[in-house]
Amino acid sequence: MNLTVAEEGKEYIVKDINTNDEEMDSFLFSLGCYRGEPITVISHLKGGCIVSIKDGRYHIDNPLAEAIAVF
Repeated sequence: MNLTVAEEGKEYIVKDINTNDEEMDSFLFSLGCYRGEPITVISHLKGGCIVSIKDGRYHIDNPLAEAIAVF
């Protein structure tokens, strides 16, 4: 499952990051979004979703949300 279909308000664990861009992987790592970390979808928007990672809230666009696999 990826973040685009994740239920709002439920905490998930990042299973994998499926990007082919090392810079994007590094950016997500700097936010605290990496394998094994908890992530919560706060709300879904037309262009993406709002997520809570550690103590921050971030807007993730749909292509990036599709690349973040959770369970």
